[in-house]
Amino acid sequence: MQSQPKDGAAQPVKHPDIDRHVGERLRHRRRLLGLTQKELAERVGIRFQQIHKYETGINRISAGRLFEIAEALGAPVEHFYDGLKSEGAGRDLQGDLLSRRETMELVSAYYQLGRAPRQRLLELAKTLQSALDPSLRNRDTG
Repeated sequence: MQSQPKDGAAQPVKHPDIDRHVGERLRHRRRLLGLTQKELAERVGIRFQQIHKYETGINRISAGRLFEIAEALGAPVEHFYDGLKSEGAGRDLQGDLLSRRETMELVSAYYQLGRAPRQRLLELAKTLQSALDPSLRNRDTG
């Protein structure tokens, strides 16, 4: 733990796990949209190396920059904090699923379909899930 300076000013608190989480969410969103680091950097007006540093959690993203990135990616700012657990909690399942290439390929292919085929595919997936797990049959899966 860091000691307090003699003048009583608080030391900045470091949160590398939060920085990494936000960076991972940024990378997932960018990949979902099929953008390269360079393309995103151009939209935001920075160099692609900076995007890389944000995505890996090496550099923290300021509030203003996160707002610009969110706009460039068509996502609300809170998207980058989704799935973040409080201190001491482990990674959530959603974060693990989003880090898989298979998930990203599936989501990308899904959004390349039109609205009607997407809806039919979603219903098929729900039907398959219900067939494999009978406890879900009477639930409203939304």
